Formats: sequence, C-alpha cells, structure tokens
Amino acid sequence: MTKDLKPSFNNKTPAGDTHSRNVCDHCDFVHYENPKIVVGSVVRHEGKILLCRRAIEPRKGYWTIPAGYLELNESPQQGAKREAMEEANADLNLGDLLAVYTVERLSQVQILYRATLNSPDFSAGEESLEVQLFEWKDIPWDDIAFPTVHWILEHDRQVEAGEAKGPFENPVGQTADL
Repeated sequence: MTKDLKPSFNNKTPAGDTHSRNVCDHCDFVHYENPKIVVGSVVRHEGKILLCRRAIEPRKGYWTIPAGYLELNESPQQGAKREAMEEANADLNLGDLLAVYTVERLSQVQILYRATLNSPDFSAGEESLEVQLFEWKDIPWDDIAFPTVHWILEHDRQVEAGEAKGPFENPVGQTADL
C-alpha cells in the first residue's frame, strides 16, 4: 500500500539554475514564483478620461484608471476589458498598447492600453466608490492612487497631443514605489 505523501518544499538552488527556488523534497518539482501581471487602460470619451475612485485597499478612496490583475487563461486585452467592466461597468473599444511598466518592489509588470467607451453608459462597479469622466485640467492629481497612474496619464496625454508614440516604459531613472 502506498502512503500518500504531502508535498514538502524547501528553498534550494536546483541543478542548472542560478536562483534559490521552492523545490519539492520528494520529486524535485520546482514551484516558481513569478511576477504578477496588471492590465488596464486609459479610457477616453469625448476628450475626457474615465477614472475610478477605489472602494478597496490599497489606496481606498483614491482615483485610478480601470486596472487589475490578469486572470489565468486570459489575454492582456481581455483582462483590460474585464477590469473596465468590473470597476466601471464600461464597455471598451480597446486601442493600442500604451505602456509596459515594471514595479520591481512588488514584482509587478503592468500592461496598459488606450481605449474609448463603446457607449457613454458607465457606473461604479463593486471595486469603485464612484467613476467619473474628467477633463485634463480637472483630474484630482493629489488624490491619484499610484505613481504609475501619473505616468500612464501623462504618457496618454503625450500620445493624444501627437508629441510621442508608445509603447512607453518606466520614465528614465524612476521606479514605482507604491
């Protein structure tokens, strides 16, 4: 009779590898821990930008673009559209890739798109206290949730004004200490 073995993992460097990993003591299976992928979009309608005021931590009560973690078996484009629906009940026409940012401290890679609303109908989803379209001059800059949101809004403004083309990366010399 075979005894069921419960996996037991220890940190060690597998043969041929350069990093310490969680490796099963019984079968040498390597449990890789990889960065989280965040997807989202800058959504425009009639020249205004859609922002969501967060109903959840971190940064509850602060404004952000519709964005969140990519799900398993989902493309970044599907994830960006899903996040807009979950946070703002917004149906998007997804456009070009705008930026790919790295938040090393959190092991995040953020993939961000430009988008427009397919319909002017939107409302706060479960993760938002409110959603609103803002003129550039009226964006609540002091109440933006994360440094990357500042970057993405500025990069989108540059593309919209014809001053630059994406995709962008982290601004030179800057890290996103969230």
